[in-house]
Amino acid sequence: MVDRGGFRLAARIDGRPEGAPWIVLSNSLGAAAMMWEPQLEPLARRYRILRYDTRGHGASGAPAGPYSFDDLCDDVIALMDHFGIGRADYLGLSLGGMTGLGLAINHGARFGRMICCDARADAPPPFAQSWDERMAAIEKGGLTAIVGGSMERWFVEPWRKANPDTLKAFEDTYLATSVTGFKGCAEALKRLDYLKDLGRIALPVLYVVGAKDLGAPPPVMRAMAEATPGSAYAEIPDAAHLPNVDNSKHFNAAIGAFLGLD
Repeated sequence: MVDRGGFRLAARIDGRPEGAPWIVLSNSLGAAAMMWEPQLEPLARRYRILRYDTRGHGASGAPAGPYSFDDLCDDVIALMDHFGIGRADYLGLSLGGMTGLGLAINHGARFGRMICCDARADAPPPFAQSWDERMAAIEKGGLTAIVGGSMERWFVEPWRKANPDTLKAFEDTYLATSVTGFKGCAEALKRLDYLKDLGRIALPVLYVVGAKDLGAPPPVMRAMAEATPGSAYAEIPDAAHLPNVDNSKHFNAAIGAFLGLD
């Protein structure tokens, strides 16, 4: 547990011993560090892995919101400073991927390779409105009111049917998320404004997206890659918003090629 002045962030270190290069893993809204379990084995071949629960998620505290992406980025830098990490690679998905964009734009010297998965770089009116609608549903029925729709967006149907136990673990994690934390992060999403700054990114970025992701669809992420100098793009077949889970084989191959894990 890492103190952030008024709340604490839960973090865990896996992988190789001291002296190995670092990689930081950042979760999506409504998930937690547990979402990265399919990536731990391949990443551990090379890295010392720092994964953490975003504020308001998992075992981390939930300070009063709303939050901004500056807040979420500052949490990552504080974790790196706490563990003496001068520079790291980074892997983030959805909310975590958007946080990664902010880190690449404003703290680029602290990072090597950056992987941004299933994320947007802006918040057009329909996107912001969708979060207003979800917040209204939460006011009436809590996170239970939206968890089913989220699971349908996160994972393709064949995977959901074939993996009921893992699906339930994600549902349970989602429902255990602090409502304060969930809403605080949703406010950051509604104010997302990195698209205009992607051309300033000066480190290698891989954009990864599930081919069936509706929240950050492939055309959106392809355009983000085109706006980022020297970036790469990978589309994961038969996968939705969490391709690291519902098609981990292809996802791991894509990030492994970019990170040089093989």
